[in-house]
Amino acid sequence: MAQQENQLDRERFSCSICLDLLKDPVTIGCGHSYCMSCIKTHWDNEDQRGIYRCPQCREIFTLRPVLVKNILIADLVEELKKTGLQAAPADHCYAGPEDVACDVCTGRKLKALKSCLVCLASYCEKHLQPHLQSPPLKKHTLVEPSEKLQENICSRHDEVMKMFCRTDQQCICYLCSVDEHKDHDTVSAAAERTERQRELGPRRQTIQQRLQDREKDVKLLQQEEEAVNRSADKAVEDSEKIFTELIRLLEKRSSDVKQQIRSQQETEVSRVKELQEKLEQEITELKRRDDELKQLSHTEDHIQFLLNYPPSLSLSESTHSSSIRIRPLRNFEDVTAAVSQVRGRLQDILSETETKILQIVSQVDVLLPQPEPKTRADFFKYSQEITLDPNTAHKRLLLSEGNRKVTFTREEQFYSDHPDRFTGWLQVLSRESLTGRCYWEVERRGGGGGGGVSVAVTYKNINRAGWSDDCILGFNDKSWRLDCYGNIYNFYHNNIQTPVSVPPSSRVGVYLDHSAGVLSFYSVSDSMTLLHRVQTTFTQPLYAGVRVFNSGSSAELCKLK
Repeated sequence: MAQQENQLDRERFSCSICLDLLKDPVTIGCGHSYCMSCIKTHWDNEDQRGIYRCPQCREIFTLRPVLVKNILIADLVEELKKTGLQAAPADHCYAGPEDVACDVCTGRKLKALKSCLVCLASYCEKHLQPHLQSPPLKKHTLVEPSEKLQENICSRHDEVMKMFCRTDQQCICYLCSVDEHKDHDTVSAAAERTERQRELGPRRQTIQQRLQDREKDVKLLQQEEEAVNRSADKAVEDSEKIFTELIRLLEKRSSDVKQQIRSQQETEVSRVKELQEKLEQEITELKRRDDELKQLSHTEDHIQFLLNYPPSLSLSESTHSSSIRIRPLRNFEDVTAAVSQVRGRLQDILSETETKILQIVSQVDVLLPQPEPKTRADFFKYSQEITLDPNTAHKRLLLSEGNRKVTFTREEQFYSDHPDRFTGWLQVLSRESLTGRCYWEVERRGGGGGGGVSVAVTYKNINRAGWSDDCILGFNDKSWRLDCYGNIYNFYHNNIQTPVSVPPSSRVGVYLDHSAGVLSFYSVSDSMTLLHRVQTTFTQPLYAGVRVFNSGSSAELCKLK
């Protein structure tokens, strides 16, 4: 009883503008009271019109009333506070934009505490009391505050929907059940809820079990990711150490060779200089003796000639030029040749090692191979934008449509010379390398029932120059090719032919899963028909290839949307 009195007092002494207890209460001419700040703010907004109305009774004052604090009401408010009068709700009790508001509150609405499914209204704590105290209202169903109560009303009959039509799988009201849903399988909404509630248990168990499984899978993948990262980091670190050691070893061998060459150079040059000095000394001595003999030959006095004539004209042993054998001018060229030979052998080893390492790395696959797509829409998820590389195109192949279309022509195109160009066979490769999962389609036209075209993939190191089998797509172990000649299909790899018997189509789809080693060719029409599938191990990135046979035939890499 005291609680109801306090509630009544709170309403009586609350400001109808802010809904809070009166602060500095003032009473205007019509008798209504407000907080002084609230009524001032209200009338400040009406100053422009020059008319001042009471917010409650709307009485008009032509002059703005002078506001004087109502001391009596102020004292009563203070006295009631001391005797237990509750203050107005705090700001957080009022309904915000995201809250469900009480349908009974006027002015600033409080948050709803419950919603009634019978009344289809929401109530704050104050206005909920009748549902908690009145016996008839206690039978109503209360739920958490909801903004969707109006969805429980039938839009056709404006009645609360309490039934469910199992035939049409929709909620209906009673009038619906005897009208358009007559003779349908209808039950009460409560009965249908009970039935479906029983289904929720097993469904939740299934979902929870799947959730646990997926969480375990995620944890395993996280652990595997960490393991892969650790292993890769260690492999990179160890590889760098090994290559650093190799570089140091090569640098040391280079220094040793340089030192040996310089040492031998010094020895040989020293020998040459020593012999050169001896020869120069001998030349000087010979010139001196020749001068003496020359002077003697010009002596006219016979006696003097005989007296000065040397007792012997023989010469001492000499290292004369006839004993010096100069080798052909090669000097240290043999050393250069030997070093070049070492370089060639090292390059071969590195090339073999690179292929082996790539093959090992490509076999590192954490996940099981993904299943191949089934529908064309599934294949489109892996569509690859591919263009043809003009630097690889034979000079009698014309590229167009943004380098996506290739046509066989009789006239040579003005392509510049390039080491990647096919010089014998009419072939061209893609500019892009292909790894991971890729899908693309090739449309063939012209010459001979749809055109003579080969669709292929190949490693980059396929030979390009000349007419040998090593240059033909599908005739070596570096490439795989599907021939489409009219209505005849054949698959080639390593010069082994495999006939393919399927309904013909002008469009061929190619699916590649590089890491799984899967290469599949499809005939594309209204459906996807498998032509040929390859299961192998790809050791290098692949490039798409096209070969054209007939004059006027063309192949276009399609844009896939």
